[in-house]
Amino acid sequence: MKQLHKKFNDCQVKDLMTRYLQKKIERKDLQEVLGIKRTRFFALIKRLKEDPENFSVSYFRSTPTRTISKAIETNIIKELNIEKDLIKTKDVPIKYYWRLIL
Repeated sequence: MKQLHKKFNDCQVKDLMTRYLQKKIERKDLQEVLGIKRTRFFALIKRLKEDPENFSVSYFRSTPTRTISKAIETNIIKELNIEKDLIKTKDVPIKYYWRLIL
């Protein structure tokens, strides 16, 4: 299911919500069209009533997704370098390397 801000633009949602407020569209029908549940619906109605001029369904993340902290990244790189050095060492044959780890 697509998110609301990907399915409709701000003007479309605002128009549909305005029609609901004018009692031209039933709530259940509008929820079905928008693909949202009751709580989200009334949250949008509240935002529209509070500030109709700046109403928007756009979504902006405050933090990026799928990231790890610098400390963890540094530790992973350190561990990978240790393994790399083990692999490059001529004294340790590669075929026995995996047995050493397990």
